[in-house]
Amino acid sequence: MDAVLRRVGSDAAAVASTMLLVVLWLPGSAMAHAFPDHSDPRVGHSVRGSPSQVRIWFDGVIEPVFSTIKVEDATGKRVDRGDAHVDPEDTTLLEVSVASLPAGPYEVEWSVVARDGHRTEGKFPFRVEPP
Repeated sequence: MDAVLRRVGSDAAAVASTMLLVVLWLPGSAMAHAFPDHSDPRVGHSVRGSPSQVRIWFDGVIEPVFSTIKVEDATGKRVDRGDAHVDPEDTTLLEVSVASLPAGPYEVEWSVVARDGHRTEGKFPFRVEPP
């Protein structure tokens, strides 16, 4: 009987240890993705006059080689200058310059890879109003 109780206690300790490791590991893995913190122009907002750049700040460091951003007009035509990059001074900032944009709706499409290799991507609209 003592041997059975010792085995049950040992199994319970092993299960408890495994559960603790899983619980401790989950928050770290969930935090691995880089998500947008804020942008300029802001998501869904209107700006008066054309911005010179579209910028997105993320909540973690992003990999320059694997991170992209593009801006399209309402017809799907690309209107950025094709110079997307992660700012070397702020590795949470992804930006691209744009030509002078006429009034109308625009869509920003982005894709980034966090330092640990997790990819996130998304889109958001903004609108240019006449100056």
